[in-house]
Amino acid sequence: MTSKIIGVGNYIPPETITNLFFDQHHFINKSGESLKETNAVIAQKLKEITGIEERRYASSHQVTSDLGLIAAQQAIEDSKIDPETLDYIIFAHNFGDVRFGTVQSDTVPSLAARVKHLLKIKNNFCVAYDVLFGCPGWIEGVIQANAFIKSGIARRCLVIGAETLSRVVDIHDRDSMIYADGAGAVILEACNNDCGIQAHLSASYTLNEKDYLYFGKSYNNESCPDTKYIKMDGRKIYEFALVNVPEAMKLCLEKSGFSIDDINKIIIHQANEKMDEAIVKRFYQLHNKPMPENIMPMVIEKLGNSSVATIPSLLKMILNGELPLHQIRRDEVVLFASVGAGMNINAFIYKF
Repeated sequence: MTSKIIGVGNYIPPETITNLFFDQHHFINKSGESLKETNAVIAQKLKEITGIEERRYASSHQVTSDLGLIAAQQAIEDSKIDPETLDYIIFAHNFGDVRFGTVQSDTVPSLAARVKHLLKIKNNFCVAYDVLFGCPGWIEGVIQANAFIKSGIARRCLVIGAETLSRVVDIHDRDSMIYADGAGAVILEACNNDCGIQAHLSASYTLNEKDYLYFGKSYNNESCPDTKYIKMDGRKIYEFALVNVPEAMKLCLEKSGFSIDDINKIIIHQANEKMDEAIVKRFYQLHNKPMPENIMPMVIEKLGNSSVATIPSLLKMILNGELPLHQIRRDEVVLFASVGAGMNINAFIYKF
């Protein structure tokens, strides 16, 4: 027994933020010195490296759990199930509900509990909890849900990934241009081994890599000395991901029993277009194969990096026919993979 996806949903916030939004920002470095390049040059380099031209921000009245609720409602509607039959609601995020104009994270009660409440689920034995696992959090939630289903203690699970990274960025850090808001969700249900999740893998690299992504002070120590924001060492993350993610994908594929030629799509965390392409190329190089055309759908150009939301949101777009060059048909095999804060890596092989 394994689990299959029977419903998908997402929420792409309405507020489109182009790179022009950052034209008047005062970007400085770690030493507090103004960057020498103009903001136009910084934005152009961002596009060349990450592919990002636009990103979406949540409306000022919304918080992360609101976004997750909408994605969850879509997934439930798509699955045509009674939400009272859910055994688990697993909500992957990293910063909780951060209200617009504030800096305080609110995670009590859990975001999963908030969504369950708003769905008006009366079943007390539908367990709601959160997962904090960096950007790979949604995949980890899927892996946990699959374990519950395989063990027989659950039949159906709702797994949500949502984040409002726009609320935790340092406006003086050019890396703030990468981040976005969004949500995605799936309903998983028990099925036989001919479909659904065929293999999975997770890893946490913490000995030397723990602080590649972290919460740190603003580069502008005068205006906001005590507030912390999401920070990253982009070069170290790139080098780490390029070495370790392809290896993890290869191990996961080997566990599944499928071959490299069986893979129809690779849905990877939308972190950085250049990095993601390098990861997938390296994955195929490990198999002495060239990277096939149209194997890796990308929407980061218009949606930015919304952390845990990127993969489930993209999956819904593909299954909904919103990406003309990418379809997933019955019996096709898809490799899902992610990397992020921790540093964590995970992947799973799925047969549709």
